[in-house]
Amino acid sequence: MTVRIGTRASKLALTQTQQTADLLAAVGGFPVELVHIRTEGDVLKGSLSQMGGTGVFVAALRDALLRNECDVAVHSLKDLPTGPAAGLILAATPPRVDVRDVLCARDGLKLADLPKGARVGTGSPRRAAQLRAVRPDLDIVDIRGNVDTRLGRVPGLPGNATEAVVDGKSCDLDAVVLAAAGLERIGRLDTIAEYLETDIMLPAAGQGSLAIECRSADAPRKAGSTDGAQGVLAQALAALDDEDTRLAVTAERALLARLEAGCAAPVGAYAYRKGSLLHLDAVVCAVDGTASVRDKRATDGLTEVGATLLGIELAEVLLAAGAADIADLTAS
Repeated sequence: MTVRIGTRASKLALTQTQQTADLLAAVGGFPVELVHIRTEGDVLKGSLSQMGGTGVFVAALRDALLRNECDVAVHSLKDLPTGPAAGLILAATPPRVDVRDVLCARDGLKLADLPKGARVGTGSPRRAAQLRAVRPDLDIVDIRGNVDTRLGRVPGLPGNATEAVVDGKSCDLDAVVLAAAGLERIGRLDTIAEYLETDIMLPAAGQGSLAIECRSADAPRKAGSTDGAQGVLAQALAALDDEDTRLAVTAERALLARLEAGCAAPVGAYAYRKGSLLHLDAVVCAVDGTASVRDKRATDGLTEVGATLLGIELAEVLLAAGAADIADLTAS
């Protein structure tokens, strides 16, 4: 049995999918094949929020799964809509890597050192809002493109052998904000000028995590055993699942679902297990950075139900504090 693994064709997607494929092959003992899928997010132009945000990088991969064009799909978990997908299941969440956002700036400048009016690029309303809250004097520029393209718009960064051109623009920014996880996966950590700690910028729900989806019939069972070819895949997927990561992202995604917010909303959320408690910290921001509500909660219910209830509880706290008034959550 050759397991076909669906992926977007960007450098980051291919890298993280190949890493996942190698792990699956090692655990399951079966050959793997990558299947390139072109998604709506790869085709459409404009900002993520204008394209509809949630699901633009996911729908085509899910359709390919349901049409049996691939057996498994690998996503950046932060791209997944929070609602269920009929016929599919989130089969594994491998161990999470660094959740932080990072600043990649010319001359190694830190966020506090950027001059007034410095042009900082990001395609994320969440990042833009939190940047504006800390540095309202910056010029936040909405950008698109893969990681290398974004890095190419900042002059002098390591590894920028050629200047990326987007809509005729090249080396026109003082800095860009990206996810540490993506830079780690493609070997571009040397471009980072500063890691933005979570007290300054909370990450997107699921940031730093991968999501491995499969058809429900092929999913790992919580009890009992499976036989045959499908059973081998199910057991390999179960072996890649990390319990602490699943609990954390379950809490974060439950919060998003209760807020009726998607991946393009100005919402940051970070859950983590520490000892016998699961902690969740979240913020909802006005896009212009002029207002925000932030709070945190914890639970000793270390189950998916407990994590879900934690996310809902904190969402209710944020809503009671006026989150819906400062951010247009339902439009996300």
